[in-house]
Amino acid sequence: MTITITAFERSPDGGKGLARDTRVRWALEEVGQSYEVRLVSFQAMKEPAHMALHPFGQIPTYEEGHLALFETGSIVFHLAERHAGLLPVDADARARAITWMFAAVNTVEPPILDLVTVKILEGDKPWSKERLPLVQDRVRGRLKQLSVRLGSAEWLDGEFSAGDLMMVSVLLRSRPSGLLDEYSNLAAYVARGEARPAYQRAFAAQLAINTRTPQPDGHPR
Repeated sequence: MTITITAFERSPDGGKGLARDTRVRWALEEVGQSYEVRLVSFQAMKEPAHMALHPFGQIPTYEEGHLALFETGSIVFHLAERHAGLLPVDADARARAITWMFAAVNTVEPPILDLVTVKILEGDKPWSKERLPLVQDRVRGRLKQLSVRLGSAEWLDGEFSAGDLMMVSVLLRSRPSGLLDEYSNLAAYVARGEARPAYQRAFAAQLAINTRTPQPDGHPR
């Protein structure tokens, strides 16, 4: 059954792997599932056809037969449950891996996204300069806690899992700020994730879309 995901026609980051479809691509590569990509513009994301798949008008979405999903955590969890390679067989280890998936998107990602908002979307506001250090400190707080928990381990809980996939994906969004490099074990942890062949294939696929030359019809080639 064909799997189709949606992705930005032209990603805001230029294909550096920060758009959330990279997480889904990575998971699909890890479990060895082929997929197709339907590119959408910012305008198309707000039109009825896409809103029927994603009620908040974002990417990515995931379609497989009659099943349509949105939210990267849900999509990655679906893939990890259906296919071997992203969740441990042991029930307790499996539960811990799922817990780390939730921790990535519910605890670690929010302050990182807040930092992106302050620096980019609200950078021209008069109160932005005063708010920025506060948000940076919140990010540092989460990174410090995660750094202590990871310690010298290679992955969060034994073998690589969907929990690591989601956490590495989230931490990548903190790299442009320079804060990730303040925690050497986290920076090395992210680098290990990026070195995985499945991640490299996912990254290359997204980058290829964003480095094509736009044509007169507005679509990349």
